[in-house]
Amino acid sequence: MDQKMKMTTKIPASITTPDSVETRLGTLKFFDGFPDEETVQKVYDNLDFQRGVEAFLTSLAPGNSCAIREGYRSFGPDNQTLLITESLMDARTIYLVANTETTYNVAWLDTKDGPLVVEVPPDVLGFISDFWSRYVTDIGRVGPDRGAGGRYLLLPPGYEGEVPDDYFVLRSRTYGNALVFRGFMTDGDLRPAIEATKQHYRVYPLERADAPPPTEFIDISGRYMNTIAPADASLYDLVATVVHEEPLEAVDPETRGLLAAVGIRKDAPFAPDERMRRILAEAAAVGNATARAMAFHNRDPRMYYYPDAGWTMGFYADDVEFSPGGVLDLDARTYFFQLTCQITPALWVKMVGAGSQYAVGARDAEGRYLDGARSYRLHLPPDVPAKDFWSVLVYDPQTRSMLQTDQRFPSVSSQKEDLVVNDDGSVDVNFGPEPPAGHEGNWIQTVPGKGWFCFFRLYGPLEPWFDKTWRPGEIELVG
Repeated sequence: MDQKMKMTTKIPASITTPDSVETRLGTLKFFDGFPDEETVQKVYDNLDFQRGVEAFLTSLAPGNSCAIREGYRSFGPDNQTLLITESLMDARTIYLVANTETTYNVAWLDTKDGPLVVEVPPDVLGFISDFWSRYVTDIGRVGPDRGAGGRYLLLPPGYEGEVPDDYFVLRSRTYGNALVFRGFMTDGDLRPAIEATKQHYRVYPLERADAPPPTEFIDISGRYMNTIAPADASLYDLVATVVHEEPLEAVDPETRGLLAAVGIRKDAPFAPDERMRRILAEAAAVGNATARAMAFHNRDPRMYYYPDAGWTMGFYADDVEFSPGGVLDLDARTYFFQLTCQITPALWVKMVGAGSQYAVGARDAEGRYLDGARSYRLHLPPDVPAKDFWSVLVYDPQTRSMLQTDQRFPSVSSQKEDLVVNDDGSVDVNFGPEPPAGHEGNWIQTVPGKGWFCFFRLYGPLEPWFDKTWRPGEIELVG
């Protein structure tokens, strides 16, 4: 304003808006701070888009849980069914970064009708997480039963009834909860773990503790089941299901507000109009691209095991809420739930001789993505620091599930009878469309025209892994 009035004072330029501003949205125009109609439309479209992207990334965790529940329910009802891999899980099952060396046991627990008793078999490794994929408890070796087995009591949100003694008592913020646990081979034999599970595992309402209903065990080895959340705008529909089914207080007001901003509210159906559907479709595409960038080309140096290597970890801090020092690391949470579905400290917290540790490899020693048409080698020095066993397993970057090839199990493990060990105790793992002559036992098949990535797993990790006096080699291109 050039005209000087009686009350005119000096106005800092930083608190005023020019008549025209150049931005990534294009030119934004104003009259004395009033945005014109075109600018209003641009900024609201952009605001809805930004919130759509953040809502997509936030929805990865509950979306994963919802997808697991849908896959589980294709075999049997909640609480009454345990899915078990009696001859291990293989590449036919679409399941985020599953392994091929332990039995998988999967159940969906629903407490809407009241508290549930969960009887856990001995010598397993597992956990319970809520519908938002938040940690509830470990069970088994690193849980409160310490591998002896025992009875857990899972209470519904807000439960105020009597809590009996002689249970490990759990309080979840949601009615729906995922239960996953692994059983281990004994001298290469799965049968003891399977028999122990069928003998000891039970889930039943607390009110029926005197006469528990039977549990149905369903073998899903070699069977198709999809447990992967969508990578498009249908993820919003999935998380809307979770919001509508669970208590309002299941998540904090900030998360509720973010989802409400894109139309996902507990008190109303999710019914975006044509404009919002179009914006959310684009937001989902960008959100998916963002999650994949974080998973396969992470920019945070803390997520790498070594400053000069490509191996990334589950998380860099001992915190299952991704909040070291009380500050939520949004990108680390996105990374984790893009690659896996449920959470437990046993996946990355230091537990010498117990739990597990994971290293993710998606690029070769030169930083290039892994190509299924080419051949690679991974050198593991002698004395791999694993009390129980180690494994290397190859996954499809599209599904983040086992790569589907001619091999039933796309893996190499210290438990394999035909594993070739070098004279010095080291092991070379080979990857490629064809096996190198004489090394078929250590070969994992890949597919020309497809990428791949791998997990290097340690069960019962030992101190040399944590102090980094032992480290795996990089994935080297051969030829």
